Amino acid sequence: MTSSTETGKVTGTLDKDYDLVWYVESCLNNALRLEAYIGDAERENDSQLAELFRKAQADSRKGAEMGKELLRTRLAG
Repeated sequence: MTSSTETGKVTGTLDKDYDLVWYVESCLNNALRLEAYIGDAERENDSQLAELFRKAQADSRKGAEMGKELLRTRLAG
């Protein structure tokens, strides 16, 4: 978290939990953004760049799935 003083008193959510939610949201947003980048590269017939963005998108999806699984286990417990 950017603030060194927020520990959940303002948000009602501990920093580490907030950070996990932020991480999942960031991974999902990144996957969406990369979809546009892939389209841009494909329109310009740059298959090398499109492949780089596809790999990055797969990594973002993987990160989101890992984070969602951790959230599921913590919310259930």
